[in-house]
Amino acid sequence: MAVDTITSKSYITHHLQNLVYGKLPAGFDRDGQILEEATWTFAHSPEEVLEMGFWSFNVDSLGWSFFLGAIFSYFFYRVARNVSKGAPSGFSNLVEMIVEFVDNSVKDIFHSENKLIAPMALTVFVWVFLMNTMDLVPVDWLPVLAQKLAGDPHFYFKVVPTTDPNITFGLSLTVFAMILYYSIKMKGVGGFLSELTLHPFSSKNTVVQILFIPANFLLEFVGLIAKPVSLALRLFGNLYAGEMIFILIALLPFWIQWTLHLPWAIFHILIVLLQAFIFMILVIVYMDMAHQKDH
Repeated sequence: MAVDTITSKSYITHHLQNLVYGKLPAGFDRDGQILEEATWTFAHSPEEVLEMGFWSFNVDSLGWSFFLGAIFSYFFYRVARNVSKGAPSGFSNLVEMIVEFVDNSVKDIFHSENKLIAPMALTVFVWVFLMNTMDLVPVDWLPVLAQKLAGDPHFYFKVVPTTDPNITFGLSLTVFAMILYYSIKMKGVGGFLSELTLHPFSSKNTVVQILFIPANFLLEFVGLIAKPVSLALRLFGNLYAGEMIFILIALLPFWIQWTLHLPWAIFHILIVLLQAFIFMILVIVYMDMAHQKDH
């Protein structure tokens, strides 16, 4: 998209808008034409996205998420198939370093027995890192390429899945479901409910303890719900802010862009890696808490 043909506001809005596929209702006025029946189509504007409602799909975020997940699965699978007893080299060495790093993190934090935690932590770390890394691609390269392939100069195309709260909440809610599952599995329904109602305030007096239940439940329930919310919003907020800065830099004259873009990109590498690491560590911590019977 040529910056000099549009306003700064429309440029920013365009880059922050997803490619959305959804259903427009019958009677909707679309580009001066009234739809005679409900139609599944790609949104042409933010207003159409709102009209499509909940049952719509951010095609670009989903596409890049699956694509990057497939890349991760393919290359790690190939390394695992070709592993040998000798010293690894090249990409195999990098994969072994990542696996060893994640495995040590799990051993240091997770104190129960569950063979699923290490693979889950590895998947979370690498997948989130790959999605975050898309933020380092110049903001106009892939969107302009998508516009040319689609033949539409106004084609929406976001390439950083973690700047979409639907993706970050999808990840965090999946982790949250596993937290609930293992909390109930390890502690039983009664133990899980006791954890929500008998802490942090307790008393040996039964009547007083019963009076504490509403306050305990409120505090513990808020703490429980805060886990997926904090996971999702922390990742989304940091990557969204980073993407916004790249977009603002792209609005500047060309000779200034590279002066600011390079140092911010170098600094952003740390953010990309750090956010993936934090997400992984929190997942391990939350799963450890879910497995603690005396928690």
